[in-house]
Amino acid sequence: MKAMILAAGRGERLRPLTDSTPKPLLRAGGKALIVWHLQGLARAGWHEVVINHAHLGEQIEAALGDGSNFGLRIAYSPEPAGALETAGGIAKALPLLGEDPFLVVNGDIWCDWDFAQARCIAGAVDRRRAHLLLVDNPPHHPGGDFCLDGEDLRAANGARDGALTYAGIGVFWPGFFADVAAGVPTKLRPLLDAGIAGGTVTGQRHDGRWVDVGTRERLAELDLALAQTQ
Repeated sequence: MKAMILAAGRGERLRPLTDSTPKPLLRAGGKALIVWHLQGLARAGWHEVVINHAHLGEQIEAALGDGSNFGLRIAYSPEPAGALETAGGIAKALPLLGEDPFLVVNGDIWCDWDFAQARCIAGAVDRRRAHLLLVDNPPHHPGGDFCLDGEDLRAANGARDGALTYAGIGVFWPGFFADVAAGVPTKLRPLLDAGIAGGTVTGQRHDGRWVDVGTRERLAELDLALAQTQ
């Protein structure tokens, strides 16, 4: 099973930090955000990781190399300026990800979820084609994204009671992206909505720690929190 880290975003809300540094290389707790992911994947038994990039992508490749420093093999999926959005980026990387289910992790989050759980999810032989990790709604996203009905996902439709937020971590089957046109920027949410309607998207709630590092303030808060726990 392979993993993909999404690292192509521009990071507009983190400017001016991201004017000279790609968002996944911003540091918290003494290391780059993406390094937290790579180390977590290695601990969980991963060997092969795909990373997409666009804005200042050459810095990401220079910093991480072939992944051997982390006990991993890293392959890169470069995207054009402006990137391809989440689904478009994943679809472009499918030749590197292979035919089996794969784990996808946003490069601009911090989470203490054990990536090893993804292997159990991927090993299930059933109707699902995507499985999302959900967390309690953060203050900056109070309406949430989805509700859970057992393991089945339902759109939140703006309802706050029972709504949860997509954590930016999921297990996907390659066929989930079969209809995404090559090289065309494509958002993930429409695919998820179609999958929910078809009963092929499931999820689970994570009660541990999760941070969406989308602003300079949240990056500073995470940096302080991690420094205090080390």
